[in-house]
Amino acid sequence: MCQVEEDYHDQLERADLPSVSKKCVKCKEAPAAVVIRAGDAYCRGCFKEYFIHKFRAMLGKNRIIFPGEKVLLAVSGGPSSCSMLSQVQEGLSQSAHKKLRFLPGIVYIDEGGAVGQSVEERRRTASELQALFKATGFPFHILPLEQVLDLPSSVVVTAPSVPEKPSTNYKSAVDHFILTNMSNSLPPAQQEEETPLPDVQEPKTRLLQQLIESAKTLTAKEDLLSTLRQHLLVHTARTQGYSKLMLGDSCTRLAVKLLSSISLGRGAQLAQDTGFSDSRYGDIVSVRPMRDYSAKEIAFYNRMFSVPCVVVPSLDTKTSDKASVQRLTESFVTKLQADFPSTVSTIYRTSEKLQSAGRSSSTADQMFDRCLLCMCTLDTAVGEASAFQSTLISEQLSQIKSGGSTSTETPGQNQSSTRQCCSSAGVEDCGSTARGGGCCNSAKAPETPDLKRLLCYSCQLTVRDLSSVDHLPQYILSEAQRRQRRSQMREEISEFLLDDGEV
Repeated sequence: MCQVEEDYHDQLERADLPSVSKKCVKCKEAPAAVVIRAGDAYCRGCFKEYFIHKFRAMLGKNRIIFPGEKVLLAVSGGPSSCSMLSQVQEGLSQSAHKKLRFLPGIVYIDEGGAVGQSVEERRRTASELQALFKATGFPFHILPLEQVLDLPSSVVVTAPSVPEKPSTNYKSAVDHFILTNMSNSLPPAQQEEETPLPDVQEPKTRLLQQLIESAKTLTAKEDLLSTLRQHLLVHTARTQGYSKLMLGDSCTRLAVKLLSSISLGRGAQLAQDTGFSDSRYGDIVSVRPMRDYSAKEIAFYNRMFSVPCVVVPSLDTKTSDKASVQRLTESFVTKLQADFPSTVSTIYRTSEKLQSAGRSSSTADQMFDRCLLCMCTLDTAVGEASAFQSTLISEQLSQIKSGGSTSTETPGQNQSSTRQCCSSAGVEDCGSTARGGGCCNSAKAPETPDLKRLLCYSCQLTVRDLSSVDHLPQYILSEAQRRQRRSQMREEISEFLLDDGEV
């Protein structure tokens, strides 16, 4: 044991920490300019080469984007998405060693109306991003989030997926692309016209704010905003002819998203929410080429090589650490990463091992087996002896104990039960209610759809926090009614249908 009066004559050994005074670990010649991790000190040139190689290796390893495909880059103005835009611009330059061979476009979703920005602030931010996009030479689209209120119902319907091309055809596709584009010095995307700044309609902004404010918690607001943003991105990609959607989620962001998704009950959707590719929408495949970069690497690269960024406030700006589940998880991961540098990488490597469990269902039933909001496979079709059913029973018992209603209907659903039948004096019904179809005159008084059976467990929690489902966009409510009518029709003719094994 150590003694109080004991003298220590030998000097204590100190750990050999990396510093910028050391040589680069790659070239062994130039002095190190940046320390990414313990023992990984790079000079300026080697760090740039390392950063660029990681981006192109991620795309080349997966071979999802074929030469000549149109790819839509979702740029929010943050460090990660702007760094992704810089990498695409670098890969398409004439001096690039291994050039990228897809045709890029840019989209920016203006969420200022949802976070309470004024019209002047939104126009200022859009002007800054417009100048940034013009410098790239790529076609760009600046869209206000209010446009999500006018989307068609086809957005929440899984489109037929494009048949996957075998990896053996990738090299032949590259050779064919090089031969057909040998004479073109510039990509065709640079010849398109400029996109003017969109006009923001005040009535649409008020409707969007009512939708966001109808959520009681910040957790539900952020989840709802993310869903609406994704719907608008997919719709823009479809209407503009893009087959791929490139997102700028970094390794740090995905680590936070993984833990927060588990907390919100999205464990069954983790493979699609955090993986490199996401094909839940069928014809539009989302890719995440920045998922190998930590926030520290991106910040160093943007600072050293002057990558411009635009600061855009979000719903959780200037909020406390415990304001929402997402904000609390982010604070937990970043603080733990400061003391244990391998935290983010460990969580990230765990997400790489996740895979979606395939379900054997017919093509006609695939659209009804997906969540109405997030478009993931429903995780509520489970047996009685499951954690999901136990959760529902616990909720019902807690409602009985508190004196509330035992039903688990979504907000605004019970309003339709007070409507009378179209028969005279309401003495006897018209006959349709006995078959479970409601009154035959129900078209005159549309009922609020029951969204519970159409949502996954996580989206049920989000909708439950809404004061009323009537605030949801019309395309979501219309698709919900269509699915319910289709399900009711299927139940009526179920006796005449053949099972999959009998066909």
